[in-house]
Amino acid sequence: MGEHCGEEPQVDRTEVIRTCINPVYSKLFTVDFYFEEVQRLRFEVHDISSTHNGLKEADFLGGMECTLGQIVSQRKLSKSLLKHGNTAGKSSITVIAEELSGNDDYVELAFNARKLDDKDFFSKSDPFLEIFRMNDDATQQLVHRTEVVMNNLSPAWKSFKVSVNSLCSGDPDRRLKCIVWDWDSNGKHDFIGEFTSTFKEMRGAMEGKQVQWECINPKYKAKKKNYKNSGIVILNQCKIHKMHSFLDYIMGGCQIQFTVAIDFTASNGDPRNSCSLHYIHPYQPNEYLKALVAVGEICQDYDSDKMFPAFGFGARIPPEYTVSHDFAINFNEDNPECAGIQGVVEAYQSCLPKLQLYGPTNIAPIIQKVAKSASEETNTKEASQYFILLILTDGVITDMADTREAIVHASHLPMSVIIVGVGNADFSDMQMLDESQILPIPPYSEPKLGLFRRRNSSYWSRSRHRRALRADRKWLRQFFFVREGSVGGCGTASDGSQDWDTVAAAP
Repeated sequence: MGEHCGEEPQVDRTEVIRTCINPVYSKLFTVDFYFEEVQRLRFEVHDISSTHNGLKEADFLGGMECTLGQIVSQRKLSKSLLKHGNTAGKSSITVIAEELSGNDDYVELAFNARKLDDKDFFSKSDPFLEIFRMNDDATQQLVHRTEVVMNNLSPAWKSFKVSVNSLCSGDPDRRLKCIVWDWDSNGKHDFIGEFTSTFKEMRGAMEGKQVQWECINPKYKAKKKNYKNSGIVILNQCKIHKMHSFLDYIMGGCQIQFTVAIDFTASNGDPRNSCSLHYIHPYQPNEYLKALVAVGEICQDYDSDKMFPAFGFGARIPPEYTVSHDFAINFNEDNPECAGIQGVVEAYQSCLPKLQLYGPTNIAPIIQKVAKSASEETNTKEASQYFILLILTDGVITDMADTREAIVHASHLPMSVIIVGVGNADFSDMQMLDESQILPIPPYSEPKLGLFRRRNSSYWSRSRHRRALRADRKWLRQFFFVREGSVGGCGTASDGSQDWDTVAAAP
């Protein structure tokens, strides 16, 4: 197997299986998966003799090219082997993918205590609990601190959520140190007692059971002959919340519904003029096409039918030439879908001569149109689509208030919006759409909006479309994480520190 990139460097090789025309290989190929990139792969099958001296003396039986995204989205990909551009008889190859990743799960814990030592003279103790993770270098890291329960020797602290990685670094046998304090307003809290445990031990509180520990004050234990403990701490609940990865959703059948909306306002310039952002150059794509293809070719691997709705806004359209802000660029309002990214490109090039570029730059209607589709999807029994709307525009949005409202209304839907500015116009007003300024936001929702600037250059910046699609990956996880009911003390899901998921592919 090799990465298809120029000279195609070999990534890995399976074992040799002798005298077999239907081999099943045990060797696993481990590769890093980046949703935001097109990762092209080539698989080659060779027949090697018993006295072989490498692939140079082996017989080439056929090869297969695909993208890692195609394997991941289908989970099991079968394709014919090709030899010199033709099918190699009835030969085929099947590649199966599964994810190898760390533990992103969350655990929900609920503690209470009884008969804690009283540290106050005129009232009862005001206890709170701290949990520390013991690190390999003998240091300790605070994982969680509960709230203070005032004037109570048998407190019941609120349940809380923490990631398994934060709690024990993914090691269920790692020691955890738990300390109970009596809170004082001057910050000099009084030590009540401590105990140690592990996540493995805490999991004993699952399914309605309890786990309890004696809270020990080592100083009292050493000095007092009849000392037993300074109270009992009880774990009433240990509930694990599965945090699904991006690959879990894609491999589980989640489809990316990619929609593009293109700015056809007059500020783009006459398409017949070479200075226009819509000018169709005979030898190279214009600014709009560069951005469209860079994002679209990624998303198409995760859409089973490869049909993409494509819309325009800000133009006068035939036959009556009235201004529209959400027209299908194939002029088929009943079916605005185009076959693949190439179909979108062809529809764009075909519609340009038939339009009168006009204005203003209103994008709220197209956001509302896609939001309606996303809303209808959430009402279906098998809701498994996530909508990505790519808006390409050359200038300042003129319906800012309506756009902000449309984004807020869509914040609870399986949908994100990427706005890419092309050309040299001033896009500073776009920052008004920054999510921190969009209020109010529905509970457990987040405006899923990305703003990117496409400056004139000979290429569409790979880092920019990576950032855009990396954000979409995070937003997809957050949406389904919240929809599955895993909300509460831990807040929304974190995307983790890594920029990739790891995939094991077995040919």
